[in-house]
Amino acid sequence: MHARRSGDQPGGTTLEDAIARFLTYLTAERRSSRHTVDAYRRDLEQLARFAREKADASAARKAAPARGSAPPAVEAPAVEGLDVLLLRSWLGSLARTHAPASIARKVGAARALLRYLERRGEVDKNAAAQLALPKVRRPLPTFLDVDAAAEVMEIPGDDTAEALRDRALLEILYGAGLRVSELCGLDLTHVELQPADRASVRVVGKGDKERLVPLGSHAVGAVERYLARRDELADPKTGSRDPRALFLSRRGARLGVRRVQDIVHRYGALGAGRGDLHPHALRHTCATHLLDGGADLRAIQKLLGHASLATTQRYTHVSIDHLLKVYDAAHPMARKRSPA
Repeated sequence: MHARRSGDQPGGTTLEDAIARFLTYLTAERRSSRHTVDAYRRDLEQLARFAREKADASAARKAAPARGSAPPAVEAPAVEGLDVLLLRSWLGSLARTHAPASIARKVGAARALLRYLERRGEVDKNAAAQLALPKVRRPLPTFLDVDAAAEVMEIPGDDTAEALRDRALLEILYGAGLRVSELCGLDLTHVELQPADRASVRVVGKGDKERLVPLGSHAVGAVERYLARRDELADPKTGSRDPRALFLSRRGARLGVRRVQDIVHRYGALGAGRGDLHPHALRHTCATHLLDGGADLRAIQKLLGHASLATTQRYTHVSIDHLLKVYDAAHPMARKRSPA
C-alpha cells in the first residue's frame, strides 16, 4: 500500500494526523455521536501506539547504537505503513487479551479509517478489508415478560418528586424504547402531552438524527405527575435547577446516564428480582412486546431509530424463542407423555 499524498514528513501523512482528520470528519460531516467518536478514537489510538512500537523496535534493530549512546530518532508512523502484515500482527497481539467482539470492533475502526483515506486518494487500497473478522456470537436481547415489566413500573410510588421522576423515566424507557443517552438528553420542549391521544416525544438519536416517538397513556400520566412536582428537585443552597432538562437529579442538574443505570438496577432488583437489569433491557422489552403484539417490523425499526432492519430483526428470534417456550409449557401435544 502506498500513500499518494505527501504529509508533514518524507514518509507521507502521519498516522496520528490521519486519525485526527478522520475523527473531525466523523464529528463535522457524518455527525456521529460523541460516544461513537470516542470509541473510534480509543481503538485507532491503540493501533497508532502499536504501529509506533513496531517502528521503534525495527529502527532499534537496524541502528544497534553503541552502548551509552542515545537511540536513533524515529519518524512518526505514516499511513503507508498500515499494510496487511502490520494489521495482522496487531490482530495477533489483540487476540491474547481481547474478546472476539472487541477485536471485531477494532478491525471495523481500522477499516473505516482506511476507507476514508482511500476515498481521499491517500492510500491505494484498504488493507484492513483483507482481514478476517473473528466470529462473534451475538447474544439475543434480554427482556422482561409483561407481568415483570408492569411490576417494575409500579415500584417507585408517588410520595416524592424523585419517586415520580423514576416512574416517569421507567415508563418512557419501556413505553417508548429510548436509549439511555436519548432519555438523558430530553428537554422539556421535546415532550408533547396534549392531546393525550397524540402525545409524543421528540428524540435526538445517534448521529443527531431526530425521530418522533408516540407516548402511551401510562407514560403520559407518569410524566404529568412528575412535572407537577419537578420544581422540588433543585439545588438546596441556591434553589436553582436546569431550566431545560426534563429529568433532574436531586440537586436540580440534568440526570446523567450512570444515575439512570443505578435507578433501573434498583427497581429491577425490587420489582423483578433482576439486580442486573439495565436501561437497554427495557428498550429490548419494548421492542419484543410490540412484536409479540403484532407490530410491523418496519414500524418498530422507525420507533427505535435503527439504521438497519437487520438490527431490528434480532427481536424476531427472541419472540420465536418465547413462543416456543409458551407452546411447550401450555400445549397438551407438546408435553412429554408418561409411559403407559
